[in-house]
Amino acid sequence: MKLLDKHAFFEKNSIFLLIGILIVISIGGLVEIVPLFYLENTIEKVEGMRPYTPLELAGRNIYVREGCYNCHSQMIRATRDEVERYGHYSLAAESMYDHPFQWGSKRNGPDLARVGNKYSDEWHREHMIKPSSVVPETIMPGYPFLAKANLKYSQIDMDLKVNQMIGVPYSDEQVENAIADLKAQLDEDSDDYDAFIERYPTAQVRDFDGNPAKISELDALIAYLQMLGTLVDFSLYNESENNR
Repeated sequence: MKLLDKHAFFEKNSIFLLIGILIVISIGGLVEIVPLFYLENTIEKVEGMRPYTPLELAGRNIYVREGCYNCHSQMIRATRDEVERYGHYSLAAESMYDHPFQWGSKRNGPDLARVGNKYSDEWHREHMIKPSSVVPETIMPGYPFLAKANLKYSQIDMDLKVNQMIGVPYSDEQVENAIADLKAQLDEDSDDYDAFIERYPTAQVRDFDGNPAKISELDALIAYLQMLGTLVDFSLYNESENNR
């Protein structure tokens, strides 16, 4: 009865009820917000992670522009069905350079956190132009215009500069050479190839859209997709987990 009497007090005094609600919400908000100020301490550094190349960053911008995140997440949850279908669960460090992150809580299509190198460039080209040609049951619309649209990259150095300002560890050298690096990733015979690989280790270099005569938006998008989930060597994590 004593508990009921205390509850009745709040029901009869709306001001105190409102104050109580605000206190509870404030505590919950602080619990969620305060850790964000210490991200460097809460995100474990993972070997292999690097900032996006200029071409990958341009592809990510297109991915966001076209709303791909509305149907595809990039967050594999630590449950058995997720791991068996998509691969190792996502690590916080894999999204440390994402602004905004692409986690998502709803999927109309598969998760893309580990899609890199899962399919060939040709598969991605066909899938983006006419999705049903490779996945007959898909409800995904086609994006054939990406293969025809020239990639606008004249200010890609500014994209890197803005990311640098908000904490992504791009060096001044990477910002200065952004346009040259973007072109170098599409041409293994480029004079800038060696310098590009030194700045972006493990980056994949080739013509992604099958048309070396132009740099298309499809080049950038496929470069981004083929990178997802490939930077971290998860065999090391699987071995350590199996040895526990």
